Amino acid sequence: MKGWWFAIRVCVIGLGLSFTTNVAQASVEDLLYEKGQITKEEWVKLKADEEKKEAIIQDRATIKKWFDKISIRGYVQARYTYLPGDKSIRSEYDNTIRDNTGFAFRRARLIFSGDITDWLSFYIQPEFAGTVPGTTGDQSGHFVQLRDAYADIFLPVPFLFFGEKELRVRGGLSKVPFGFETLQSSQQRLAFDRSDGLNSAVNGERDLGLFIYYTPAETRKLFRKLVDSGLKGSGDYGVLGIGVYNGQTLNVNERNDNKHVVLHATYPMELPYGQIIQFGVDAYRGSFNVGSALSSVNSLGDTNPKLSGNQIPSVENKGNYLDERVGVHFVLYPQPIGFQAEWNWGHGPQLNGARTAIVEGNIQGGYVQGMYKWDVNQPWLTSVIPYVRYQEYSGGKKHRTNTPFNVVREWEIGTEWQLGKALEFTIAYARSRRTDTQTAPYNIREGDIVRTQLQWNF
Repeated sequence: MKGWWFAIRVCVIGLGLSFTTNVAQASVEDLLYEKGQITKEEWVKLKADEEKKEAIIQDRATIKKWFDKISIRGYVQARYTYLPGDKSIRSEYDNTIRDNTGFAFRRARLIFSGDITDWLSFYIQPEFAGTVPGTTGDQSGHFVQLRDAYADIFLPVPFLFFGEKELRVRGGLSKVPFGFETLQSSQQRLAFDRSDGLNSAVNGERDLGLFIYYTPAETRKLFRKLVDSGLKGSGDYGVLGIGVYNGQTLNVNERNDNKHVVLHATYPMELPYGQIIQFGVDAYRGSFNVGSALSSVNSLGDTNPKLSGNQIPSVENKGNYLDERVGVHFVLYPQPIGFQAEWNWGHGPQLNGARTAIVEGNIQGGYVQGMYKWDVNQPWLTSVIPYVRYQEYSGGKKHRTNTPFNVVREWEIGTEWQLGKALEFTIAYARSRRTDTQTAPYNIREGDIVRTQLQWNF
């Protein structure tokens, strides 16, 4: 019992000493002033100095370090492909679709982003699963390539009735705002690849240029909600956008003085009963140069007896061709039933039927997709999203050697299992009929494709 009383006395004495010390430290200026050892002016100055020191300490505590302003995240997609039928079928968007395939990385990306100031932010994304451009067959993989490198400059223009951060200029290497699927991240997309009809407009989805986006504050929140809630949104690329860019596609130097111009308009709308829809229209126009993408047709395996020697297709206007398209898109987000469709039409370069010249031809293509989102809400399984998709395309592939005329008809059915936000597994079957754009005489191949993909997000 004596031990308890001793402990209590020690605690009381300690608290008393602490309180006395704090009071003494807090009132030392007051004691000096009361005893007449300092004047009132000196007392005021000491008080002001003390308050200034406290303010500096508080400011330092609130100032963010450079590493607090930068976000680092990313994702990896590992695939395995099996061809049960014709093993000669190929797809330029997935190098695992070939004979003697195995496990492969489709994407491995790190994303660095952050706010430099209140009105300036940056975004850099390298790809670590890239392949050497232009290679076919046994490709060398795991090359580092730049996918994004841009800055957003937010414009304070209240005299135009724009709110805070509603209007921004984006400069650098970024996605070209044409369509919905082009802007939708591969981290969010259900289908394994983007459709040929839309991706042929901007191969790699990106180019160097300058873009202006306008997004009202409430719509910006809705764009964010569509991504965070797992509804497969496209992200914020403005409800209105206009841009000027090179037009030679991702990581390809400009080949002429002409620049492409793109117009983008899309609007997400939340209906009274909670369903969300989005619709829009896009257009671009420019001059695409095919000059450095030409190759001898016969040397690629053409056996056409009408062509002699190693003939390179002839070109017009020094290889510059009109490149223009207009597209429409509509999305009914899966709550739980969803629907997504895009289509585009236009003109562009394409190899003629005799494979002797590159001419200007018509382009049309797109896709329709149905899906169902089943929310399981279990610790090991968040949701299951089955989908079915049909795509078709007819027209030249401007980014391929000799811009061959391409025909695509493909059905795909699959299911994505979201094992929490960090892990996803997808399996899909496709019946594909498409032109082999890698090897002349560019025959049409038809076959079955079974693919699996494991994606982890971090």
